[in-house]
Amino acid sequence: MAKPILYGPRISTYVRTVRLVLAEKDVAYNIVEIDIGAGDHKEPTHLAHQPFGKVPAFEHEGFMLHETCAITRYIDEAFQGPRLQPGDPRGRALVVQFISIIDSYAYQPIIQEIVIPRFRAARTGKKPDEKAIEAAIPAASKALAAMEALFVGEFLAGKSLSLADLHFVPICDYFRQTPEGESLFSSVPKLNRWWSTMSRRPSLTSTAPS
Repeated sequence: MAKPILYGPRISTYVRTVRLVLAEKDVAYNIVEIDIGAGDHKEPTHLAHQPFGKVPAFEHEGFMLHETCAITRYIDEAFQGPRLQPGDPRGRALVVQFISIIDSYAYQPIIQEIVIPRFRAARTGKKPDEKAIEAAIPAASKALAAMEALFVGEFLAGKSLSLADLHFVPICDYFRQTPEGESLFSSVPKLNRWWSTMSRRPSLTSTAPS
């Protein structure tokens, strides 16, 4: 079987989610780095893989996919290794619910409105818009509270690792490097314990962006 190809920058949370799934399934793959800062995601070669100019895109033996949820489900079902989706309908529904919350309510305030401004400020030495960051905190807090309320086991959606965990890990990893993330996680003890467990998994080390 040919190695799958992943297109996207290692620093992307969604690209890392796919890499985490590949690592947990022990699937060897090739990655084609896409430099978003240089505009590579808008070039015809990438648009042929992802018509919306987003990341990641994925290819396996001529089969092309984009959208992270579709890619991770395909990897889980097409390759050997531990199952990352529960076998029962309710369990699978919980996984989808967590991923939907993460995509719809957590990503924007956490990554776009808090993490990126903080990281950009650290890189450039320029002060971020503190009022804009402060304005994002209630939405980020609400998303974390919703996940805390749904937490049902050692992992987000139950007793076993699932796609839900691997979807949230990259966001959580970046967020906890900000003062806002450190503060907000103190109010969600279940997620705090979850992160303590997840942060020790070898897949996190092997996929950590430089």
